[in-house]
Amino acid sequence: MFAESLFFKVVDMKKIQCLFFYLLFFYVCNAQDINSIIVQHEAERIEQILSSDSMEGRKIFTPGIEKAADFISAEFKKTGLQTLNGLNGYRQNFEMLRPKFISLSCTLDGLTIAEKNVVVITAQENLDVTEQSSYEKSAIDAQDNFFQKAMSLMESKKNSIVLVDTSFSKYFGRLLSFKKQLFAGRSNVIFILTNKNPQQYSIKAKHSFERRRLSNIVGVLPGKSLPEEYVIFSAHYDHLGIGKTENNDSIYNGANDDASGTTAVILLAKYFKALGNNARTLIFAAFTAEEPGGLGSQYFSKQLKAEQVMAMLNIEMIGTESKWGRNSAYITGYEKTDMGKILQNNLKGSQFEFHPDPYTAQKLFYRSDNAALARLGVPAHTVSTSKMDDEPNYHKPSDEMGTLDLDNMTEIIKAIALSAAGIVAGRDMPTRVDTGELN
Repeated sequence: MFAESLFFKVVDMKKIQCLFFYLLFFYVCNAQDINSIIVQHEAERIEQILSSDSMEGRKIFTPGIEKAADFISAEFKKTGLQTLNGLNGYRQNFEMLRPKFISLSCTLDGLTIAEKNVVVITAQENLDVTEQSSYEKSAIDAQDNFFQKAMSLMESKKNSIVLVDTSFSKYFGRLLSFKKQLFAGRSNVIFILTNKNPQQYSIKAKHSFERRRLSNIVGVLPGKSLPEEYVIFSAHYDHLGIGKTENNDSIYNGANDDASGTTAVILLAKYFKALGNNARTLIFAAFTAEEPGGLGSQYFSKQLKAEQVMAMLNIEMIGTESKWGRNSAYITGYEKTDMGKILQNNLKGSQFEFHPDPYTAQKLFYRSDNAALARLGVPAHTVSTSKMDDEPNYHKPSDEMGTLDLDNMTEIIKAIALSAAGIVAGRDMPTRVDTGELN
């Protein structure tokens, strides 16, 4: 009996040894792949092009951002990425509408409501709504989180009339900011500041619209065994363009913000394509119009089923050292899911460390391109190193490639790739964002 037990222990030990050497071999091969693909000279090449003066600061609706879009598309094509379903190329084109107000009238149960107490969010030139229209009636009550409730109603895709409690009168005018985020074909939402629940109403509004095209750049690596589950790697490629001159320079190159993140997305696409073993479908997205309010990521989020997105790693400003020095970065909204812990766990034994966001007062979780999907429950976070209390080149012409630590930036991109391995392989399943706690 003892002999049999010893025999099986020896066999088990051999199996363990074989498994150990297999894992060691896999790790070494993986390390060789990453060190030959995510390399500093490639990061420098991509970063240099995106942040060059010829891109003119990549402001939306300028030749510079179109040039940047062409470059990113060419990199995705060279890598061998597929296009997103329904697209003819890597550009995910959409229209933004710039409204010009013409007229507005509103009555509730026969009483006229002042224009200042009505905000109409519409993509229609002529709007005529009564109680006979197929509009859903909603309310923002005194106990509600005003901006959270307003945002959720804006994203509901339903035509609706929203009765806003008068306790929010000092915030009501801020709803006009939604007019800057109009997509063609969006639903109509009418906000009315009132404490009444009218049975009869009439709202008439007229606008004219200027239509302008924007483009996200999106590439896809289909999953091998879990193709209906998505993992997104993203960054924004727009910046501020040409502006106020400082030190004889007027081009806001945006080398760190966010050519560094876009460089990371391109290199991550090359790396995972070379590995060729992703279980889940990987989507690589370079968003437009982050600077004026995350418009590109908002449009992108509406084209996917949120329940199919297992994780989103958005990358924003990784070109400088974090407050902890090199080989470190932070994750916004760290406490909202367990994704940060998953990423760090996959880096055990390395010198790299992910930290929770130290700038929580600035609410960075809601200020970058992860926010649109996070609001839908997706574990969507932004990875950054930017010292938001002391980043001397932020939104200045001095944000140029010469200010970046390209060696450290390259190591951060490697760390993102390795830390996401379990999510990409389908082994790790981050918890979802509790949308009831968003604020």
